[in-house]
Amino acid sequence: MAIIMDGNGRWAMRRGLPRAAGHRAGVAAVRRVVERAPDIGITRLTLYAFSCDNWRRPTVEVQSIFWLLRAFLRLETERLRQRGVRIQIIGRRDRLADSVLREIHKAECATASGRDLHLRVAIDYSSRDAITRAAAGAHAVLAVEGPTSPDLLGPMMTQALTGESGEVDLLIRTGGETRLSDFLLWECAYAELLFTERMWPDFDQADLDAALGEFKRRDRRFGGVQAIASATI
Repeated sequence: MAIIMDGNGRWAMRRGLPRAAGHRAGVAAVRRVVERAPDIGITRLTLYAFSCDNWRRPTVEVQSIFWLLRAFLRLETERLRQRGVRIQIIGRRDRLADSVLREIHKAECATASGRDLHLRVAIDYSSRDAITRAAAGAHAVLAVEGPTSPDLLGPMMTQALTGESGEVDLLIRTGGETRLSDFLLWECAYAELLFTERMWPDFDQADLDAALGEFKRRDRRFGGVQAIASATI
């Protein structure tokens, strides 16, 4: 499962609060979802926290987001470890401050043995950038190993992009927008998409349960045809 956590700023502005207050409220929503996910069978969750395009936001807002990230990692890492959560940050790291990188390293090391939930947080992330880098790496390998095919290239790309096999089954976007915004484009090739008007700070465990229920009701054919139990000719 993957979630685009959208609506923090608008949630705050509607309440006459600074946008930073919305991001703080969004952290509480992260905690609620992470605590609930393993209980309903979710073992892998990717959260879109900060895109490459988000650097265009006002400096004060960007600084507040990274302050919250450091605080979250510092305060929540032990709690995550105790709950069997493994945390991993995906995205570029060359533009992150040393203070952020230190907290990321400590959190990833401390939770590396977690098996109940693999929590990935996308920071300074662009799917198109990730695909470009992964394709370049796959091309270099194939140049040595010989001819390629979709069956060979696909697993190589998935491994290069995610560090493991597997694709996204369900993508949720909060905040009322209906676009992917350069998030997990390769991994979401056959994902079920769910868009909700609920702002991320308001998203709770009941919303997560409802999203999973909706996912289970959908007919996933992957380009095929649903089997018919019986037919009359």
